[in-house]
Amino acid sequence: MISRLNILLALGALFTVAAAAAIGSTAMPAGRFFAALIGAGDIGDIIVVWEIRMPRALAAFAVGAALGASGAALQGLLRNPLAEPGVLGVSASAALGASLVLFYGGAVVPDIAVPVAAIAGALAATTLLTIAAIRVGSVVTLILIGVGISSFAGAVAALLLNLAPNPFSLADLLNWTLGTVANRSFNDIALAAPFMAAGFVCLGLSARALSALGLGEETAFSLGVDLKRTRILVVLGAGLATGAAVAIAGAIGFVGIVAPHLLRPFVRHDPARTLLPAALAGGVILVLADIGVRILPTPAELRLGVVAALIGAPVFVWIAASRNRTQ
Repeated sequence: MISRLNILLALGALFTVAAAAAIGSTAMPAGRFFAALIGAGDIGDIIVVWEIRMPRALAAFAVGAALGASGAALQGLLRNPLAEPGVLGVSASAALGASLVLFYGGAVVPDIAVPVAAIAGALAATTLLTIAAIRVGSVVTLILIGVGISSFAGAVAALLLNLAPNPFSLADLLNWTLGTVANRSFNDIALAAPFMAAGFVCLGLSARALSALGLGEETAFSLGVDLKRTRILVVLGAGLATGAAVAIAGAIGFVGIVAPHLLRPFVRHDPARTLLPAALAGGVILVLADIGVRILPTPAELRLGVVAALIGAPVFVWIAASRNRTQ
C-alpha cells in the first residue's frame, strides 16, 4: 500500500513538473514542447523550456519537498499535527537571515552567503524550539513560542523593508519575505542542493526513532531510542532543509502542515512512513500552486508564498479545530 502510494506520488511529481515546464504565459503547442524537451526544434523554445520554465518547476518541487519532509519530521518529534517550519518560525527566521545578508551586503556578497545565512537562521530557530521542547511540558506553549519567533523575525524583516536604501534592495528583500521561484536558475538550485540533501539524510536517519516516539517518550526510551540524538537529527535536518528551501524561494508557509496531513491516513499515522510521501506531496502542491500563480489573470504575478498562505491558512485552522473536537 505504502510503496504504491510513493510510486503514485512520484509519477504525479513527474507529471506536474512536466506540466509546469509546458505551461506558461506564452502558449506552446505539445509538438513544439516535446521537441524542445529533447533539445530539438526552435532555439527560442529550448531556451524557454530549459532556461526559464524547467528550473522554476524544479525549484518549486525541491522547496515543497523540503518543507513537506521537515513538517512531517517536526510533527513526529513534537507529536503535534500543527508543527511546521512556517508556523514555528523556522521559515521566517531563515528568510530573516537571508534578508540581513542582502541588506548589509548588497550586490557584493558571494552567491554562497545567502544560502548559508538562510540555513543559519533556520538552525537558530530550530535550536531554540528544541530547547523549549525539552523545558516546557505543553505542546501548546511550544507552538506559541514558535509563533512568537515567527512574529519577531517577521517584524525585523519588515523593519529592513522600511529601511531599504533603494528600490532594488527593496525588491530583493520582498522576494525573501513573500516567497517566489520566479527567475530561478539551475545554479540557484545547485547552491542549495548540498544543504537540502544533508537535511534529508538527517531526517531519514531519524525515521525509526520518530515511529517509536509516536508511542510516547517513555516507550521510545524503553525501545532503545536515543531521544537526544533524535532531537538533534530532526532539528539539524529540518533546519538544513528549510534553510535551503528559503535560500531558493524565500519564506513559504503551510506546505509543511498540508502535505503531511493529507498523507497521514494512508500511512497509518506513522511519522516515519510519512516523511517520503509528505516530501513528494509537498513538491507536487507547490508546483501546482506555482502553475496557478503563472496563469492567473492578475495585473502582476502573485508571490508564491502569498498563494501558499491563502491556501494553507484555512487548512491550518481546520486542522486545529478538528484536533480540538477530538480531544
